[in-house]
Amino acid sequence: MRSLSLKVIAMRCRRKSGIDLSDQNLPSLLLRLAIPSVVGLSINALQQLLNAIFVGSLGAKAIAAVSMTMPLIVVLAAVGEGIGVGTASFISRLLGAGNELEASQGASTAIALAAPIGVIMTIALLVTLRDIFVVLGASPAILPIALDYATILLPGATLMLLNIVSGFIARAEGNTRFSMWTMLTAFILNALLDPIFIFLLGLGVRGAALATLISQIAAISLYIAYFAKRLGSVLVSISQVSLRVDRIRQLALIGAPATTTSILAALAGMFLYGAAARFGDDFIAAVGIAIRILTIGALPITGFCIGSQAVLGFGWGARDFARVVKVAKFMMSITVVLSVAYSAAVIVFARPLVRLFSDSDDVTEIAALSCIVFHLFFWLYGIQSFVTTMLQSQGKARLSALVSFARQGYLFIPAVLLFPLVSGFSGVLASQAIAELGAGMIALFVVLRQFAELRRGGPAHSARNREGSLT
Repeated sequence: MRSLSLKVIAMRCRRKSGIDLSDQNLPSLLLRLAIPSVVGLSINALQQLLNAIFVGSLGAKAIAAVSMTMPLIVVLAAVGEGIGVGTASFISRLLGAGNELEASQGASTAIALAAPIGVIMTIALLVTLRDIFVVLGASPAILPIALDYATILLPGATLMLLNIVSGFIARAEGNTRFSMWTMLTAFILNALLDPIFIFLLGLGVRGAALATLISQIAAISLYIAYFAKRLGSVLVSISQVSLRVDRIRQLALIGAPATTTSILAALAGMFLYGAAARFGDDFIAAVGIAIRILTIGALPITGFCIGSQAVLGFGWGARDFARVVKVAKFMMSITVVLSVAYSAAVIVFARPLVRLFSDSDDVTEIAALSCIVFHLFFWLYGIQSFVTTMLQSQGKARLSALVSFARQGYLFIPAVLLFPLVSGFSGVLASQAIAELGAGMIALFVVLRQFAELRRGGPAHSARNREGSLT
């Protein structure tokens, strides 16, 4: 009976998304959903890579200045990701339960919340921008370049938030392909505009920021068309906005760990750059390069998990726990393979990878060592990312926080504050590696317990674990 109802619900969702979420061929279903998401976020990584390569050709000070703005971008993206994660979990579980009306209201409310939040954050950051860069350790040579870049990029913060949330909504419906094509369009536009603005028009880092801003405008235009033409399963419109406290609370509870994790990542970046700044501008540039390469590897893994989340949430909403276990096992096997392969590749080819970003021999030497150390335990990132996604899709906010806060929060921040005092720059590098290892072990422990619970029949068999229910 459950299988029949699951198929009826899925067929209603399939009319718009073209994806049957009850498909019994799980590897095929997950790959059809996840590959476009992986491609989309990989494109996002390539966009960052391309910007870094173009900016890197302007010199070490330029790439150091742009790297200094990354924590601010992470904070902005954190808010969008938090709203998006909470909304995606909400939508996929409600679609699994057959409640399209509530799913539509949740999506519309999320968009309505993202816009004013983006405006407020933009104003706050612009007013305090110089002080923020000084606190981050920007030298007098880097500060004006960083200000040039950020003052053009930050006015697009609201668009960034709306794009992030819209992407999560589309993926939660199973429309990962549309999200992919939107990101691809933005990437191509950015790639075309970067050399024109940076070199042909002589705008330097300001040109890189302007190219990114225009690509954000193009992306949000596509999402507006997507929602206006009802290409998905849910209806996003002003009439569906519901500011009920209980609905906002549901979105916030699941999204808060994701937002906090990303904000912790921004704080971790600030502490990391601050620690590197004690040793000079070359060290800031080198750490910035290593972090970019680390991020490039993380995005495809995260993309796979985000794309597959709709199937996990849909199965959880339909209370089909046997299916959830099968989906979870396949997802974890893929994410582990990806993280192992990437970490091995970076360790082997660290120097030529770094050379893409800088021609300076000093920066290359430091950055190559940083890349190797940062990727020693990156193979555990696949487990961390999968576990966080699984817990989010089930609505388990507390456990999700425990896992996601470890890597760049309660393990990393104390380490990066203390280790450099003892071991100098080696301590800066060691703090990242040790935090990665510890977070991986925590994620592994949690996932083993979650699998055991699901095999026993899910939360219905545990009075203490009803955190993931829709009610």
